[in-house]
Amino acid sequence: MTPNDHLGDIATRFLSRRALLKGAVAAAALSATPFGALTANPARAQSASSLTFSELPAAPKNDPNHYIAPGYRADILISWGDPVLPGAPAFDPAHQTAATQAAQFGFNCDFIGYLPLGDGASAVPQHLASRNSAHGLLGVNHEATKAHMMFTGFADSDAARDGATAERVAVERASLGFSVIEVKRDNGAWGIVAGSPFARRISAETPIAITGPARGHARMKTAADPAGETVIGTFENCSGGTTPWGTYLTCEENIQNRFACKTADMDAAYAREVASAESFQVRTSNTWPKFDARFDMNATPHEFNRFGWVVEIDPYDPQSVPKKRTALGRFRHEAATIVAKDGKPVTAYLADDQTLEFFYKFVSARAYVGADPAANIDILDAGTLYVAQFKDDGTGAWLPLVHGEGLLTSENGFNDQGDVVIDARRAARLIGATETDRPEGAETDPITSRTYVAFTGGTDRKEPGPAMPRAPNQRGHIVEILSPGTDGDRDHAATTFTWDILLLAGNPHAEIASKGVYGPGTSEAGFFAYPDNIVFDPQGRLWIATDGGRQIGIADGLWACCVTGPERATTRHFYASPTGAEVTGPCFTPDGETLFVSIQHPGDQTDSSFDNPTTRWPAALDSTMPPRPSVIVVTREGGGPIGS
Repeated sequence: MTPNDHLGDIATRFLSRRALLKGAVAAAALSATPFGALTANPARAQSASSLTFSELPAAPKNDPNHYIAPGYRADILISWGDPVLPGAPAFDPAHQTAATQAAQFGFNCDFIGYLPLGDGASAVPQHLASRNSAHGLLGVNHEATKAHMMFTGFADSDAARDGATAERVAVERASLGFSVIEVKRDNGAWGIVAGSPFARRISAETPIAITGPARGHARMKTAADPAGETVIGTFENCSGGTTPWGTYLTCEENIQNRFACKTADMDAAYAREVASAESFQVRTSNTWPKFDARFDMNATPHEFNRFGWVVEIDPYDPQSVPKKRTALGRFRHEAATIVAKDGKPVTAYLADDQTLEFFYKFVSARAYVGADPAANIDILDAGTLYVAQFKDDGTGAWLPLVHGEGLLTSENGFNDQGDVVIDARRAARLIGATETDRPEGAETDPITSRTYVAFTGGTDRKEPGPAMPRAPNQRGHIVEILSPGTDGDRDHAATTFTWDILLLAGNPHAEIASKGVYGPGTSEAGFFAYPDNIVFDPQGRLWIATDGGRQIGIADGLWACCVTGPERATTRHFYASPTGAEVTGPCFTPDGETLFVSIQHPGDQTDSSFDNPTTRWPAALDSTMPPRPSVIVVTREGGGPIGS
């Protein structure tokens, strides 16, 4: 194996070898063979009736409405512009201001995390002991803005960019970041608790503390923050995670969309920043630098380094300062999935959502203390960041990204651990990490402790590579990672692992480059493309949200499958989004009877705009309202667990 061997190349060699060992007729037959059939299923078996909901038919095309499986409800919980903070005004799309948006629900909701509240006179002291599934806090990311869908008068995104004003950019900056809302179920119906003391909006204007090895680093210092310890804002927040000590982890992803850089004009002293900027594909046409010099890398070259991190938020203390946990590395973060067991180090699985980039994990230096949540508050500030190297024999290694080890020395531009985490991508590539196809969702099965990673797909690769037997990988796939140990008791701090492919996304009847491979019994409605966010329900079934199905004429939505037993990788269609929308952030309550889902950028398709959308969802026929990103709440008619 060579350094930076692509996961698709490794997969092809591994699956070919395994097919021959199992007596498959030829490696080419893998294109029609469920991968799960080639390997032993975990010890836990699921019956054929584990998922009993009636599937939706084939996904609708360009439909302005959304659809849910029979026997379920999908109700709107909150939409862009709805009040969050006490006293916030109702949404008025014709008269938006930064001040009103700063108190309202932001644009393009993504990750959702549910944390319970106790039912006593003082809810906070009980929150970590409670598994209350009827009263809690929702933390919701607000990822990207689309100005032509937010403001009247623009035919498309180019027109909106050219017509940007300081006032409109201020509204955009207020619409990004994170919302905390209190939610409660009464008589089976979910609603938002108005005037909640926990309600909070964190945006591109909120002060954020820098912690970990990059705190105070020379490359984090600016004229406005000479200490390099406080950043103004978080934005481009995509996926994330929750922690067992009661916090949210929100991930900064496409930060390059907010900066501009003319590399020819850069001072040579900032050569490393230029290289980093190019790896993030910074463009000169972004609008924010027109009105704020700190987003102009030529004027403020270190500001770019202060974004691209995982931010931790304590929702139970609305006065707490969010913290950028730099020990977790800097890249286009997508997932931050925590695995914690009392007396063992905490592991965080981390994805870098770009083609030919990497999959990471962080292992804390200290052990998790389940009985004392306060003892874990800063546990993500010290530990070891690793990057995955997949091997074509079905094994893998976690390579440490530690200053002074191997090639991560001053000779290669790494003078300390701060340099390593700031340039995590460059460090990972230098030590031989495996390039992958846009890793996005990462979740660990609560029953088997196996970890699953959704690779949304990419077209940059020209040859088959490490755990993906297709090039280009047009439709994405899901990989299963097994840390050492047995199901239910796996060592996530270990530096080795084995891997397998759960499924390949795509149409089972398509050509090989985009052919789907699923478990037995997958129906014509069961196939999907571009797996993105994933989540497990309490029973250990995997739910898959997609981003990109609209590119091949099907609506994005939610699918579910078992990961063990006779229905391993047999996917079922549960929800279809309105036209132009992406489905993100699925999140279950502890009892599995409520599912929260974000519906992002509804109506956003070619030739669509605020004034001329392909749908006005969720407002139906109200011509005064543009389409609005929203969180929906899914419940089963008559109650009971979602899916069965």
